[in-house]
Amino acid sequence: MTTSLSLVGFSLFALVVTAAPGPDTLLVLRNCLRGGRFPGIATALGAAAGSLAWAVAAAVGLAAALQRWDAAFTVVRLAGAAYLVFLGVQSLWAHRRGAPARTEAPGGPADPAPAAGRAFGQGLLSCLLNPKVGIFFVSVVPQFLPDGHAALSTTLLFGIIDAAIAAVWLTLVTVFAARMLTWLRHPRVHTAMERTAAGVLVVLGVGTAAETV
Repeated sequence: MTTSLSLVGFSLFALVVTAAPGPDTLLVLRNCLRGGRFPGIATALGAAAGSLAWAVAAAVGLAAALQRWDAAFTVVRLAGAAYLVFLGVQSLWAHRRGAPARTEAPGGPADPAPAAGRAFGQGLLSCLLNPKVGIFFVSVVPQFLPDGHAALSTTLLFGIIDAAIAAVWLTLVTVFAARMLTWLRHPRVHTAMERTAAGVLVVLGVGTAAETV
């Protein structure tokens, strides 16, 4: 496979995987809903940085070793699941039925907007605690490696491409959501969206914890 075909093929595959809704997309939407465009973009950049970190780990063999070491893989998977459940339960508690927060304007004390640094950290941690990202690089990247090229440098290049695609796609999601903030911040819509996103995060976390590897 030639270098150009490898790059195009991997880029298209990475775009399809990135566009599929997952925890990163939910976190971006949630933080955009709470604080507007900048927290959403910060979350997107954090998720992209996490993806790049997994690419580096895969390039040096850490992701492959983690995949083979069942105990370590399980610890990372369960930690990621617990983090998703924590975020979901935290949101559900803040918007519990009958709580005063239901009548507060979004962005008020009961519904604080995350700072950019915190939003970035949430996106980063969510991706780092998702070992499936590492498996993606370990299992998928070798299929796109061009003949005669060093695996290390090419994997790092693919990681940069994947991180860039993730950053651009999630930023576009943020921009689209930000344009709808006036409607999304209507109290009833806002509460429904928060509860829905929180519930999905909990379900994703429980599903991740229940998976058999």
